[in-house]
Amino acid sequence: MNRLTLCLWLLRVAVSVKFPTEQIQTFVIPHSHMDVGWVYTVEESMHAYASNVYSTVVEELSRVKNRTFIAVEQEFFRLWWGTVASQWHKDQVRQLMQEGRLEFIIGGQVMHDEAVTDVDDAILQLTEGHGFLYETFGVRPRFSWHVDPFGASATTPVLFTLAGFDAHLISRIDYDLKDDMQKKKKLQFVWRGSPSLGKTHEIFTHTMDQYSYCTPSFLPFSNRSGFYWNGVAVFPDPPKDGVYPNMSLPVTKDTVEPYAQTMVTNIKQRAQWFRTSHVLWPWGCDKQFYNASVQFTNMDILMNYINKHGEEFGVTVQYATLKDYFKAIHQSNLTWEVRGSHDFLPYSTELFQAWTGFYASRNVLKGVARRASSLLHAAESLFVQYRIGYPDGPVQKELALDKLKALRWAVSEVQHHDAITGTESPKVADMYMEHLTQGMIGVEELLAAMFHLPQKPGIFISHSRPMGHHIIVYNPLAWNTTTYINISVKFPVALVFDDNGIAVPAQIQPSATSSNDYDLFIVVDLAGLQYRKYLIQFPQSKCNKSSSYGLTHVARVVTFKRRHVSEWKKTGRKLLPVLNECYKLLFDQETNLLHSITHRLEKNLVRIHQDFWEYEANGEVHAGPISDNYIFTANGFAIPAYKSVAMEIIPGKIISEIRQYFYREESDSNYTYSVVTRVPVGFKDKLLCQRLDQSYWVGPLVVNREAVFRTTTSLNNNRTVYTDNNGYQMMKRQYKQYINNTVSRNYYPMVRGAYIEDDSSRLILLSERAHGVASLNQGQIEVMLHRRLWNNQEWNRGYNLTLNDSSVVRPILWMMLGSPAAVASLFQQGALCLQHRPVVLPIDKPRESVILPQNLHMQLLSIPGWSYLPKHSEHLQKLRGGKGSEADFDRVLLRIAHLYEEGEDPVLSRPITINLKEVMQGIGEVKAVKERSLTGTWDISELQRWSWKTESSKKADNTSSFKGMKKDLIVTVLPKEIRTFFIYFK
Repeated sequence: MNRLTLCLWLLRVAVSVKFPTEQIQTFVIPHSHMDVGWVYTVEESMHAYASNVYSTVVEELSRVKNRTFIAVEQEFFRLWWGTVASQWHKDQVRQLMQEGRLEFIIGGQVMHDEAVTDVDDAILQLTEGHGFLYETFGVRPRFSWHVDPFGASATTPVLFTLAGFDAHLISRIDYDLKDDMQKKKKLQFVWRGSPSLGKTHEIFTHTMDQYSYCTPSFLPFSNRSGFYWNGVAVFPDPPKDGVYPNMSLPVTKDTVEPYAQTMVTNIKQRAQWFRTSHVLWPWGCDKQFYNASVQFTNMDILMNYINKHGEEFGVTVQYATLKDYFKAIHQSNLTWEVRGSHDFLPYSTELFQAWTGFYASRNVLKGVARRASSLLHAAESLFVQYRIGYPDGPVQKELALDKLKALRWAVSEVQHHDAITGTESPKVADMYMEHLTQGMIGVEELLAAMFHLPQKPGIFISHSRPMGHHIIVYNPLAWNTTTYINISVKFPVALVFDDNGIAVPAQIQPSATSSNDYDLFIVVDLAGLQYRKYLIQFPQSKCNKSSSYGLTHVARVVTFKRRHVSEWKKTGRKLLPVLNECYKLLFDQETNLLHSITHRLEKNLVRIHQDFWEYEANGEVHAGPISDNYIFTANGFAIPAYKSVAMEIIPGKIISEIRQYFYREESDSNYTYSVVTRVPVGFKDKLLCQRLDQSYWVGPLVVNREAVFRTTTSLNNNRTVYTDNNGYQMMKRQYKQYINNTVSRNYYPMVRGAYIEDDSSRLILLSERAHGVASLNQGQIEVMLHRRLWNNQEWNRGYNLTLNDSSVVRPILWMMLGSPAAVASLFQQGALCLQHRPVVLPIDKPRESVILPQNLHMQLLSIPGWSYLPKHSEHLQKLRGGKGSEADFDRVLLRIAHLYEEGEDPVLSRPITINLKEVMQGIGEVKAVKERSLTGTWDISELQRWSWKTESSKKADNTSSFKGMKKDLIVTVLPKEIRTFFIYFK
């Protein structure tokens, strides 16, 4: 998405350019940037232009043999391939790919966002696209084209390395940093995204110059759209006469010279910013090439003219793919600078345009997207267990795969850089929500069907008790877990029994959100990938406390006086304790706010104050900088978002609950904000004991407000916050002072978690969806939870991107507190436990378990259902013969990730060795295992990636950074490694 189509033609006049003396070899790379959503829905985009892009490009490439094109996102291509392309088009596509003139770049379903996308979801969308390309064409992308995500994450080059990419391309980095890199010719470097993996997972990275991925537009002599002769796409229907707005003047004998001069000048300006005489000249922009005939015809004439006068211009031009360009750079044999494990976040385009608002935009969509991803994760592993345990079971495997694919597609789609970011129009947001919701409904139906299994002989289920609700609770993680689940019921008393008929501890209390319902908390004890049945009964009479009925604690609500901020006087006099085995929380009855937390085992007290604040956004463009979907511009400091606070406390035997309600005005009867803090009680598990579950209610907001939840502590953190890159690795974010826009430019994305610390304490916040986070003052961490904005900027209103989001959002954070050494081991596991909480369904039956060590995470256990043959030569032979393969339901994809960095924990950071046969025996007997690349398309033993010369390594050969397995299926996983396997069961 080219948010501000930068008119940089005039810049070449203002800049003193010293052109290189040697002839410049220019690689003209035709492309069309097609956002999967943004302003228009996928259906509208397909109808208006996307189908025509592929149809006309294929036709024009087939007509003239030196033309090329790169295809990036797969969603539009797959739709075109499946619903529009004729057999002739399909035959030509295969021929063009064989000739190397049509090249698939990245190959994922979408060009995913890099700031707020979870690592598992980024891998999913990449895997979905790669699987389709490989089973259809036998091709495996080798290069990236991440030209539009709003900032660049250090996780992405790691993933692309694991997928087998040879080089990486980015564009949107901070404007002042890019300017400095251009001047110093440092736009190209070797990027080591992970400090633990180092040079074994490094990748050559090209940063696009200030012109980014679009060619110069609005040329003075053309006064239209520069090098885009087909004009601008029209919605909802293409014009029948083929005349589009802003069609540039055609290249004729009268215009070819000014076009050539413009192009050559631009090429020479770009050349001075790079170390070689090879220039990448991207030709295309948003929604281009829907009439490829007029595009190529004009460009052919122009390029022929430049080459005819090549000696005079000092420039040659040629149609190329990205591979052609990177191959020339690789063959230059230069030694490249190494960039360490830093990212390019946040991203700013100008002084007051810090793109840090989208970290929190459309919070509801961010939450649904992550819930859908977690549901898919659970369903994938359950389907594997079902297929292995019940190969002839009643659930039709083809139907099951269709339901899984629908949710895979929806979760992949919403990772687009104008989807999960919340930067799309309302109707497109509705489209994403509809696709996610329908996919989740289908997968929930699949789960229900798989749980309706016949009982194994010998398992006795008692029906002697009164009938009630049967629920299944599934642990989607490969670790043992003891936790509690919460379900809503209609009765004030309940009894709970496990699958052996034994009463289990439970707690029931009035609901925090509905006066007609009750919250029932049930303690569940589950092994890895295990599901168990529980029976809930609702007795009609009072129970004898000495009976098993007494295991359900009926908790009562204690209400405290509502406190007005204007009446606060001397605070800290009346402190009410809430305790569990790890913490003592003190609440101030004068304010109804948290006062402090003491870690009981470490005997360390930390003063903690939590409340809600708001930034007032400017909506008048003539009055100063604005905030919008993308941009957060703090026009001043945040102000308190409330004038009075009410509090309720529910002491319990499973959880103690503190409910705080924040009212915007003293006279308000309805609260705008609330936070419900649940303190687990009586649990020996270290993780559960040390987590404080906080659920929020935010909204609806007043227009032009941005709401944050601020935690102010006594920690001396020097305004430094640690945030995660896509949930994969942590980044140290030191506060920076800027002349302008300091608050906004110190915001960072928080995908799974963030923390602040000093020498004695670390305060961690874990999240089940993405937010923006900052530490703007000593001991403070604030999380942006919601935004509602309207401004009169023509660009925003024209595309309906004003983010007038009147919804109520209900995110969850888990808070942990302790010494850095003590809680470091809990961070990664805690984040995943929040992300993948037990799945609760109203049905039946227990099973064997799968257990991994604490520092390994089963990132995926799935039956992809791909129809390609695992052996590359055999797969290509079958494709050449025109024969397809049936979906493979016996091939299981297992992906395992080491959670810890080197040195992060004295024990958990060590390499870990496991026996895959033993680990998977809870599912079935393993017959064979093959290690694969990240997306599964490469046999790891066959993958050879380009190596690049660096200061530390003067030699550049094709090498492999991947290891194989030891005998007997024994695998050693190093810190931060992600390893992927195909597993076959007997």
